[in-house]
Amino acid sequence: MNGLAFTFDGHDLMALPSGALWWPAESTLVVSDLHLGKAERMARRGGPILPPYEVQETLDRLITDCDATGAKRVICLGDSFDDLAAAKATAQDVSDRLAPTIAGREWVWIEGNHDPGPVGIGGDHRSELQINALAFRHIATDTSEAEVSGHYHPKARIVARGRAITRPCFLIDNRRLILPAFGTYTGGLYCDHRDLAGLMAPDATAILLGRPPVRIPMPR
Repeated sequence: MNGLAFTFDGHDLMALPSGALWWPAESTLVVSDLHLGKAERMARRGGPILPPYEVQETLDRLITDCDATGAKRVICLGDSFDDLAAAKATAQDVSDRLAPTIAGREWVWIEGNHDPGPVGIGGDHRSELQINALAFRHIATDTSEAEVSGHYHPKARIVARGRAITRPCFLIDNRRLILPAFGTYTGGLYCDHRDLAGLMAPDATAILLGRPPVRIPMPR
């Protein structure tokens, strides 16, 4: 899978090049911020016209990761759809494409700040989920428990061999693990932004997406 193994709160995890998180001991694949239907939402609101393939491309990568890992459980950490209208517009396509992958798996949709309620695609809908003392939720909270979240779409900018390189990234400290956005066209927030710099501990690290992913101190 060409991922990067690391330990969080005593659990052996792996950051995949796609931006998914793999937890082998629990056969669990975690993704965040699919934002399915973003192209439809932008066109509907008079924004830039984006190529209408983001739903297909995002789902293709998700299905590839499910097949490669053989995950028995999949957790989508919120903002799986770009808004309620986008969910309604894309629900049938998403359902048709994902149905064979959801079948036989525990599939959990965590609520996000963009998310609608259940959209009839299958799986369970939760506000958050707890597994072996790890809390899975959409937005990081001020808590002492170890948590896995998304929402911020973190990305890092570094200079290598005189060239500026920007990559989506995971952010990790002793109690927070924030996933990059998995969806196409999702953009991101630089991890030196005050919202992320103030959220993560001083010794936080970032895992930059790539083949393979690379771990560095979190840029500030």
